[in-house]
Amino acid sequence: MSAFSEIGELDVLQIWGGVTGRAVAGAQATLAAIELEPDAHVPEHRHPNEQTGLLLRGSLRFRIGEEAKDLRPGAMWVIPGDVPHEVEAGPEGAFLVELFSPPRADWAGLERLPPAAPQGF
Repeated sequence: MSAFSEIGELDVLQIWGGVTGRAVAGAQATLAAIELEPDAHVPEHRHPNEQTGLLLRGSLRFRIGEEAKDLRPGAMWVIPGDVPHEVEAGPEGAFLVELFSPPRADWAGLERLPPAAPQGF
């Protein structure tokens, strides 16, 4: 197994309706490139993993706990483990990168689609 990956060669994970991701995982964390289709909604959920992210393209309406904010490219966030959060993509969708620690073991059961480069790559 190589230490290197190309985003377009990774399986596409069907995370939520309208939300896909490509991920690499090490012993301590999962790094994921996430795409949200226009107006996609990730319902409120929580997980034990701390989650940090960076919005690269598009826009999001993000709620973490009781705090909500409209985000544009360059915005970053930190979600402590077990804090409820939800997100809605804007009309142009969104592309972001997120780091989860510990790794997202629960993603092992997600539907896997054939590898494909994200839009704009």
